[in-house]
Amino acid sequence: MTPLSAADADEMVSVLAARELYTYIGGEPPSREELRARYERQAAGGPADGSQEWHNWIVRRAEDSVAVGTVQATVVDGGRVADVAWVVGAPFQGQGYAVEAAAGMVAWLRDHGVAEVRAHIHPEHAASARVAERIGLVATGEVDDEGERVWRTVGVERMETNR
Repeated sequence: MTPLSAADADEMVSVLAARELYTYIGGEPPSREELRARYERQAAGGPADGSQEWHNWIVRRAEDSVAVGTVQATVVDGGRVADVAWVVGAPFQGQGYAVEAAAGMVAWLRDHGVAEVRAHIHPEHAASARVAERIGLVATGEVDDEGERVWRTVGVERMETNR
């Protein structure tokens, strides 16, 4: 994983181009310009009021540094709680990248004092639910305002990687 920068938009626009990536999260593939603007905002680290910290990484394949996806964490509650998300480009799915990257992100968050990790996952998104389970998150039965299930953990003992 490498910290996200606006320059990553050039490579990531093709990784995020498949329409099926947006089935459960909504939206559509971004243009290079839209992605560059989004990455500029995200790389700023959070809103000016300091209410959140944003941590975003590009997930790269170890053997050749090719970008395969992203992971992100929004840290709130004075650094104690993080909402996390991941996306892996369609050609790279099913190879363990999401689990490995998400587990690495959670470990990094724990090392930086985060006590609780949460993910919001569409109830029909089985692949993301499997990633959540593999990194130690548990479905709570709670549903957010967008109809997504809330997954959370206060321990990391079940985190694992495929690789």
